[in-house]
Amino acid sequence: MNLSEYSRRPSCEVRIGRVVIGGGHPVAVQSMTNTDTNDTEASVAQIERIDRAGGKIVRLTAQGRREGENLARIVRRLRDEGFDTAVVADIHFLPEVAAIAAQYVDKVRINPGNYRTDRGELEELIARCRERGVALRIGVNHGSLAKRVFDQWGDTPQGMVVSAMEFLRVCKAHGFDQVVVSMKSSNTRVMVAAYRLLVAAMDAEDMHYPIHLGVTEAGSGIEGRIKSAVGIGALLCDGIGDTIRVSLTEAPEHEIPVAELLVRHFAERPGTFPVLHPERYSPTEYRRRTNIQVPVVHSEPLDGFRVIEAVSGNPTAELRAAILNLDTPEPVVVKRRYEETSPEALAVKAAADLGVLLLDGLADGIWIDAPGFAEDQVREIELMILQAARVRFSHTEYIACPSCGRTLYDIEKTLADIKSRTSHLSNLKIGVMGCIVNGPGEMADADYGYVGAAPGRITLYKGRTVVARNIPQQEALDRLVELIKADGEWVEP
Repeated sequence: MNLSEYSRRPSCEVRIGRVVIGGGHPVAVQSMTNTDTNDTEASVAQIERIDRAGGKIVRLTAQGRREGENLARIVRRLRDEGFDTAVVADIHFLPEVAAIAAQYVDKVRINPGNYRTDRGELEELIARCRERGVALRIGVNHGSLAKRVFDQWGDTPQGMVVSAMEFLRVCKAHGFDQVVVSMKSSNTRVMVAAYRLLVAAMDAEDMHYPIHLGVTEAGSGIEGRIKSAVGIGALLCDGIGDTIRVSLTEAPEHEIPVAELLVRHFAERPGTFPVLHPERYSPTEYRRRTNIQVPVVHSEPLDGFRVIEAVSGNPTAELRAAILNLDTPEPVVVKRRYEETSPEALAVKAAADLGVLLLDGLADGIWIDAPGFAEDQVREIELMILQAARVRFSHTEYIACPSCGRTLYDIEKTLADIKSRTSHLSNLKIGVMGCIVNGPGEMADADYGYVGAAPGRITLYKGRTVVARNIPQQEALDRLVELIKADGEWVEP
């Protein structure tokens, strides 16, 4: 990791259909369908919309044999209609489905937390992938680690790395280098630490696999875009990442412009900014530089704070060096001017540039100089960045999955309904998850959870504990509000 200037992490080339990532190729953007994989028409139509938006890699869930076999029809239809989109199968519990999918798709994603390896299934999958030139993604998710890993390491970034490295060592031992790896979490601090630890672990074992970046369950709207930009930007700014997905609880094609904006924003990061005291910085250990308990936004009193403004084309490295080179422990507000006219562009760029400085405990406040926007708009974006960096909470936090073919209800509408009833509860984190496959684990940070259990049925959680199982969806939101009230967490809007 070069603290002084931007350089991309070297990685080997991996071919995913006609898309090549790693090896210095441009960072690729991708998305995932939220259709039923058994519905060929709907899945093909959505993949084509994503492709037209610029997403040339598209993933579909394949939770069972029927879905795995139907991938053949989906791929055939796409090719017949002139689309060369790289198709990825997302596998969870069944190794045999991965073997089926590998006959048809360009890449297979498996989750080490759910994928058995005790009977040679991974070795068999590697052999299948090698036969057809299919790539493999080792996709670790915070909250769904294997029990034996969890029991030793807990639900930690270190545990995520242990999980990934076990699978990567098997790939390396078999000489299979068409491998991509990801370490996703809805918690940006966990996500960034996991990726940085992974890079260190791979470097130590001479592994150079490309890295897929993403923040899971980022939510929707400006908040979802900011949360993704803080996490993904924290890694892109240091040259980590070969392909990205911005996961939003919206139509999948909406993810692509945000991802492309991030890629363009980090395409060039000129300048060298010497760091005189690198020992003051630990990329994998969160520690605050000062004792400021509540980081500030620019409209709040700044007495006693030093304001440091970035003026270069690499604001993150410039500001990081300036802070680390300070000889006094005074608190710092980081400032950057933006000439954007779009709220989305302003939010994404500012979050990507400045969020990591808060995430790493270096900055104590944020100042977005945006003359094209009203003061209250800028303040809201600043507060959202502080929250996405997990240093100050001022809004209800929604850990909401982007949905996929496993989703059992209209999650986009449901999230909007839940927000309309609970968005004033600034002290709470609420998980809104489409199904039980990853839902309970990946919303582990949430105070309350709303999880699809079956068509028309919802299970409610308090923390990790089920409090109401398999209730009718039409009752679920009222029951969630009642639960919050019963716990004394409710305030009137």
